[in-house]
Amino acid sequence: MAHCCSGRFLESLQYSQIVSPQESMDCLPPLARKISALLGSHTPRKLNPANKGRAAVLMPIFEHDRDLYFLLTLRTDKVETHKNQISFPGGVRDPKDSELVQTALRESWEEVGLAAESVTILGEFDEYYSITDLIVTPFVGWLDSLSRLTPSPDEVQEILRVPWSIFRNDDLLRIEMRRRFEREMKIYFYQFGEKEVWGLTAQIIRDFLQLIEPLEHSGSD
Repeated sequence: MAHCCSGRFLESLQYSQIVSPQESMDCLPPLARKISALLGSHTPRKLNPANKGRAAVLMPIFEHDRDLYFLLTLRTDKVETHKNQISFPGGVRDPKDSELVQTALRESWEEVGLAAESVTILGEFDEYYSITDLIVTPFVGWLDSLSRLTPSPDEVQEILRVPWSIFRNDDLLRIEMRRRFEREMKIYFYQFGEKEVWGLTAQIIRDFLQLIEPLEHSGSD
């Protein structure tokens, strides 16, 4: 199910308009501003695009009762790939998407009804290869509201609000060695209730939290 009101809005935006201007940043909490500054100084890893499709995901972050959360989705068994797995909202770049950040925002709207105007893009993170032969580009977004989220029944079983503390707790982590991209790799699994966050989503989260860890320790002032 595609939500129907933001297509023309997203198509008209350029990257400079979507990556949030200073006046939007001034309204953010201190940690969000620090994350944006860090991502601005961080050179994202870029992968060789030869013979690879392109995809983008949104990494939605929000604060609740002084704790930080990721907004994730539990995929249905109707989608083509990653059935019944937990992931960030996102998908394959559409020819109409002039920028990959548009892909991330468009897919977030279509999958969970997250309106682009409720997202402050903090910056771009490292690129990753997926097992579906895509290069995935994550964009970190701060959410000022979670109201009116509506999962697309064909794509999303459930919208999940997952605290960062899950990914800080080694008791909830297990690691498997699996062969990926012609080499042995660590695959991370994080227990979230009766569910697991694993694979590429877990790797992106782990890398991102390692990058910003000094900010959290420095306080929020």
